[in-house]
Amino acid sequence: MQFSVLMSLYINEKAEYAKACFDSLLAQTIPAAEWVIVEDGPLTEEMYDLLNKYQDENPGLIRRIVFKKNHGLGVALRKGVCECKYPLIARMDTDDIARADRFEKQLALFQEDSGLDICGSHVKEFEGTIRNVLSIRKVPLSNKDIQSYQKRRDAFNHMTVMFKKDAVLKAGNYKPCLLMEDSLLWANMIMSGAKCANVDDYLVFARTGDCMFERRGGFAYYKKYKAGRKKIYKTGFISWWDYFYTIMAQFIVAILPNKLRGWVYKKLLRS
Repeated sequence: MQFSVLMSLYINEKAEYAKACFDSLLAQTIPAAEWVIVEDGPLTEEMYDLLNKYQDENPGLIRRIVFKKNHGLGVALRKGVCECKYPLIARMDTDDIARADRFEKQLALFQEDSGLDICGSHVKEFEGTIRNVLSIRKVPLSNKDIQSYQKRRDAFNHMTVMFKKDAVLKAGNYKPCLLMEDSLLWANMIMSGAKCANVDDYLVFARTGDCMFERRGGFAYYKKYKAGRKKIYKTGFISWWDYFYTIMAQFIVAILPNKLRGWVYKKLLRS
C-alpha cells in the first residue's frame, strides 16, 4: 500500500533536527512512496543544503512545495494535503523521530479495517537524544474514547497520524487556526463521520524540553489558545462547558512559572 509523508518547514527549524527526522523516515521497514515538503516561506541556507542533499540522494522521493512567504502551519498543510498523490498520508514533524516500524504498524490497522480514516499512536517526549525520555503522552485507542476525549484534549498526537486524504478533504481539510490547526481538523473529521483509532504503542519520539514549556506560558499564548478553542466551539463539536473548562484550565497553566508549568505537563498531563 503506497502512501505519502507530509511535512512542513519554516525558517526557525534546525537542519540537524530535520536530518534526524529524514534518516528515521529512510530507515522505515515500509518506506513512503513520496515525501511532500511544504517550505513555508524562506528557509536557512543550511536547510536548503540539507534538502538538496536528500533530494539528490533519493531521486523521485521528495517533492517540495515552495511558499515565497510564511503563511502558517494550517495553510501549509492544507496545500500539502492537496499535493499528496496517494490516498493515505502520514504526517511527520521535521524535528521528531519515527520509530522504524511506525508505518508498518499503522498500515496494518488500515489493512485490517477498511473503514478506518485516521490512526495515530502514543509518543515518547525526549530532549537531546531519544535515550533521554522526559515524559510520555498516551492517547485513547478506540473510536468511542477518542471522540469523547477530543472534546477537552487532543486525542491524537499530531506528528503520529496517518489518515485518508479523502476523509481529510471531506472534513474541509486543514484550516488556519493558530496553535490548533490539528485540533480543529480532528473535530471536523469526527463530525463528518471519520472512524478513528490509535495504535497502543510509542511510534514517534517527539522533541521537547524547557523551551516548549516556556512557549506555552504567558498571556499572549493564552489568548491564542482561547481564540483556537473558540473556533472549535463554533463548529458545534464541543459544549459551552467544554470550552469554558479548557480555557480556564489553560489560563491557570499559562500564568505558572516555567519550571512549575513544565512539572504540570510532565507529571500531571503526561504519564
